[in-house]
Amino acid sequence: MPCCITGFTGDDIVHTIPRPEYPRPQFFRNTWMNLNGVWQFEIDHGASGRARGLVEKETLSSVITVPFCPESELSGVGHKDFMAAVWYRRTFTLPEEAAGQRVLLHFGAVDYKCEAWVNGQSVGTHEGGYASFTFEITDALVPGENTLVVCADDNQRSGRQPFGKQSDRYHSHGCSYTRTTGIWQTVWLEWVPQTYISSVKLIPDAQNGTLFVDAAIDGPCAGLSLTASASFAGAAQGSASCLTDGGHARLILRVQDKHLWTAGQPDLYDLTLTLSSGGRPVDTLDSYFALRTISFDGKKCLINGKPVFQRLILDQGFYPDGIYTAPSDEALRRDIELSLAMGFNGARLHQKVFEQRFLYWADHLGYICWGEMPSWGIDPARPHTMSIFLREWLEVVERDFSAPCIVGWCPYNEVWGESNDGLRSLTLQMTYRATKAADPTRPVIDTSGGLHAETDIYDVHDYEQNAEIFSERYQPGAELYDRLGDRQHYDGKAPMFVSEYGGIRWTDDETGWGYGEAPKTREEFIARYKGLTEALLANPEHMGLCYTQLTDVEQEQNGLYTYHREAKFPPEVIRAITAQKAAIEE
Repeated sequence: MPCCITGFTGDDIVHTIPRPEYPRPQFFRNTWMNLNGVWQFEIDHGASGRARGLVEKETLSSVITVPFCPESELSGVGHKDFMAAVWYRRTFTLPEEAAGQRVLLHFGAVDYKCEAWVNGQSVGTHEGGYASFTFEITDALVPGENTLVVCADDNQRSGRQPFGKQSDRYHSHGCSYTRTTGIWQTVWLEWVPQTYISSVKLIPDAQNGTLFVDAAIDGPCAGLSLTASASFAGAAQGSASCLTDGGHARLILRVQDKHLWTAGQPDLYDLTLTLSSGGRPVDTLDSYFALRTISFDGKKCLINGKPVFQRLILDQGFYPDGIYTAPSDEALRRDIELSLAMGFNGARLHQKVFEQRFLYWADHLGYICWGEMPSWGIDPARPHTMSIFLREWLEVVERDFSAPCIVGWCPYNEVWGESNDGLRSLTLQMTYRATKAADPTRPVIDTSGGLHAETDIYDVHDYEQNAEIFSERYQPGAELYDRLGDRQHYDGKAPMFVSEYGGIRWTDDETGWGYGEAPKTREEFIARYKGLTEALLANPEHMGLCYTQLTDVEQEQNGLYTYHREAKFPPEVIRAITAQKAAIEE
């Protein structure tokens, strides 16, 4: 599909589409158009573009390759300074098959506040730099060529928007890195019938071999029915049907043969959802699901009733050439494979909402993940938090609800607070309860490594580098989880989790930083990693661990791989340590 750029001509702007794969792989339609590629582009330093008529302007001052942010090399722009707003413009022509259909404009993510215009008509706004969103543009379309304009406002230093690990200074520093402004995930069009399946929640019951399907229907739905048909490795596994009811269709599908998904065993069922009227298909979605249930037995985390020790790696999802955006779909898969090669069975997806293609690969590789909201940059004690942070967080939970790989949610990271009765604690408690209401099937950590107001798991972050001290600290029965005893109380019963440790710096020179004093030799690194990790594996009360981190990120040089994904140590050596049986698995 060639790029169509109004105001620019010549062979120099003919490109293949970057990131061409379907961006929402768990709910697939074949009626779609990828809008990635070369767009017109302009930086709006004064956020005055609306007043200056950029919506109507036929030619912007530059070009950019979408979906890469303008700070990145892959965008072709590489502008690293703060940008108050950025503008995008391109044209598109829908294929004939879209005639008479409703047309949806999808954005994987835009940082931070987005407004879009089609043929000069505003078609919607969205606030939030990490959640995916959709505008219906049917009424704004004209026959033939259409013009799409997008503006993204990004006032990161306002204190009113989450920004994760994006630097609040001109330069990257500490554990803050290059910023991301504007579009950073795929932009795409989809044409659907007048009544269509707008969203789906899939709730598996591994014990009983069933799947509960809750599909939201958009458009007139009287007299319609929904059919769900499952298969496994090409063999039919059963189907179920129901009538729509008030904009929803809900059914229970029982599979013939029970295959369970767990860490390292990615057994997935194919699923087809068909919306019909009088036996005639109206809309069809292709999907997949897993029979996977998460529960606890005391301090043991169970997947499908069996203890699974969570050997997690901290993954921040940054790339040297794409910043927040992976250069390719293969790069997303490779990051998971790099982690698996060193013995980890999952990851904390840290201070970033990862794109759905990453979750797709995690689902298909049997890789467990904790979903997290980028909470840095926003103070839970400020009154506007609930209206800004929680709204977007619940959009994220809604989007990724059906992903088998997600085994828990963590809205905040390292929030402390002044007292359990303070506004911070109240906000954390409300966020925890809202998350549990949105998804009662998974555990929730209210604030990882910080003050726990209400949580399913008590976790800590500990970057002690002396393995002997670390081992003594995490002996069974240690009181570490009550280290904030004046503000919270650990009852001794909830699951326990050291969700950040290590962070050992290793580089071939003296650049960058890590936690504590760096080892002098590779042998010293391995010995330290072994001592720290085995201390956690040996504690029969621990349900998991999370090592910091998978790769270096810019100046933070404490990855097991370099920023360019080169192994610093033989993966089999790290794997032999990481993959040892944990005491809680005995």
